[in-house]
Amino acid sequence: MTSGEPIDHPAIRIVIAEDQALVRRGAAILLSMEPDMEVVGQARNGVEAVELAQLLHPDVILMDLHMPLKGGVAATREITRALPNTQILVLTTLNDDETVFEAVRAGAQAYLLKDADEDELLETIRALRRGESRLTPQIARKVMDQFRRLAANPKVDPIRERPASEDSNAAQKSAFGTESLNDKEEKILQLISESMTNRQIANALFLAEGTVKNYVSRIMEKLHANTRTELALLSVRQPKSD
Repeated sequence: MTSGEPIDHPAIRIVIAEDQALVRRGAAILLSMEPDMEVVGQARNGVEAVELAQLLHPDVILMDLHMPLKGGVAATREITRALPNTQILVLTTLNDDETVFEAVRAGAQAYLLKDADEDELLETIRALRRGESRLTPQIARKVMDQFRRLAANPKVDPIRERPASEDSNAAQKSAFGTESLNDKEEKILQLISESMTNRQIANALFLAEGTVKNYVSRIMEKLHANTRTELALLSVRQPKSD
C-alpha cells in the first residue's frame, strides 16, 4: 500500500467502468487498499456507468473507452454534462488521435494508457481531487501537435482533417474571439499547458498559491474554458499580445 495523502477529508469515491472483469476487479482491489480512496461501484458497460454515476455521484470515474452498449466517449459526454463535479479519468489501451480528441472533447479530465504504473494511476486520481487535469506525455504531444496544425489551418477539423462544419467554425471563431490575456496570464497559461500544478506555478513565478488559483479562474473566464485540459488545448491557439 502506498502512503497516500493525509486523511483530513472524505475518501475519494470512485466508480470503475470496465467491461473486462479481471481488469475491473484488479483495479478495485488496488484502489481499495488506499486509505484515501473508496470504490463505490463497478460498471460493465457505458450504460451502467451512466446509471451508477447518476445514482452515486462519485468523485472520479475510471472510464474504459471500448465497452458494449454505450462506448466510453458517449458515457463521458453524458456524465460530464449532468454531473460537472464528477471527474472522468480515461484508462484505456486506445491512443489513436481520433479517440484521444473525442474523449477530451467529451469532457475527460485525465487520460492514461493501461500500461501506466500503479503510482501514476493513484497520483492522477488524487490530482483530479485537487482540481487538476492530467494527460500522459505521449497523449499530451498528440493533443498539442493536432491543435498546432489547427492553428496553422483553422479550416480543417483537427479530428478527421476534413473541412470543418459550420458548428466547428463557430466554435473556432469563438475561441479566437476571446478576451486577450495579459503577460502574467499568458505565462500561467503556458505553464498549465506544461501540466504544472497551481503549487508548481506559484513556486516558479514567486506567487502565493491562492493568487495562482485566482489567475487560473480569470483565464478560464476570459477563454470560456471549463477545465484545465481545455486551457492546455487553447494555449496553442491563443493569440499572443504584442
